[in-house]
Amino acid sequence: MDFSQLLADKTDTIIDRWVTAVLQDHQIERTDTLSYGAIKNHIPYVLKAMVTVLSEFQNNDLKSIVSASWHHGVIRATQGFNPVEIAREYHHLRTVIFDTIQADLLQGNPTDIIRAMRLINVVIDEAIARCFSSYVDERLRELEHLHNTLALHNQELTRLINANQENLSLLAHDLKQPLASIIGYSDLFLRQHRQTKLKDSYTNIEHIERVLRNGRHLLHLINDLLELSQYEAGKIKLKLTSVDVCEIIDNVCKMLDPLASEKDLSLVVNCEQYPQKIITDPFQLQQIITNLVSNAIRYTKSGGIQITCHVLDNQKWKFVVADTGIGIKSEDQKHIFEPYFRCNNQNYHLPDSTGLGLAIVSRLVKLLQGEIMLFSQPGIGSTFTVILPLHLKISSS
Repeated sequence: MDFSQLLADKTDTIIDRWVTAVLQDHQIERTDTLSYGAIKNHIPYVLKAMVTVLSEFQNNDLKSIVSASWHHGVIRATQGFNPVEIAREYHHLRTVIFDTIQADLLQGNPTDIIRAMRLINVVIDEAIARCFSSYVDERLRELEHLHNTLALHNQELTRLINANQENLSLLAHDLKQPLASIIGYSDLFLRQHRQTKLKDSYTNIEHIERVLRNGRHLLHLINDLLELSQYEAGKIKLKLTSVDVCEIIDNVCKMLDPLASEKDLSLVVNCEQYPQKIITDPFQLQQIITNLVSNAIRYTKSGGIQITCHVLDNQKWKFVVADTGIGIKSEDQKHIFEPYFRCNNQNYHLPDSTGLGLAIVSRLVKLLQGEIMLFSQPGIGSTFTVILPLHLKISSS
């Protein structure tokens, strides 16, 4: 029996079943926002190489296995997969292959069955090894890039501190300490890796992941600070175009759904009466919605977040983000849109909060010639209402 031809004939079936298995695995969270093609990635090339290895009439195509698996690892690193998720991917691949060809495999003689099973396992093991090797290399490349970027930001923060710009200087000082720690740790790890070629153990990968995770978060905070500074300096230029509001809200919800799912929160969208066509800056509008929804998720322990939008009249429309979170005290509500303000809630403190999110939202709403309102009750939740013009116009002056 020609098992190589059998595998070739069933390749499409194996890929479909494998993608389904990966999508149904709740421990592989990164696939929630990926398309079929993005999940499939380079696995078809791994299967094609496996076909040639099984064939008695062709030379073993280990070079193709190395190449396909190498590309698979690089792409999974850029997509944000963690090592456990990649390992589970290959576990499902092995299972699906044997489940798909089992009936035909059992019709062969014992020698052929053992040979086929051994070669399939060898190919998958080689693919896993190459995939993890390129995954670690890509993570180290990203770590080095992050290190260089944060080093530049560190110089800018030093300049801001020396300029002694009151609140900006205070926040820059707060960011300096974790920034210096991340830069130092990543620099040490990279130098050790270059000098001694550290073994790519699970512990080392976890260290890399931790540095990258905290580095990305800190970079996000710094970018918020720079965005606020750009607004204050009047440097944000609007780019007006026709916008599908429902599509923007849907994109935001898909992006933030993993954060809500992690806390078992529901994300409900009601756009039945949404404006069919508005003229505004889509990027700034998405920034506003993203900040409000992500803020609602962060400060909600249970329940969910509801997003609604509809037309008010022939000139204005509004969208509302309501949560069942901790709420905001009345004495804090008048300060909630001020930069660097943090609510004094001893029962729910987020140490990574800088008080910039809502400050940026209020300024972007003003930039889009709108208004934002807050209604909140401690222990019940908060509702943010944003009213914007249907057709934003920029003054020629």
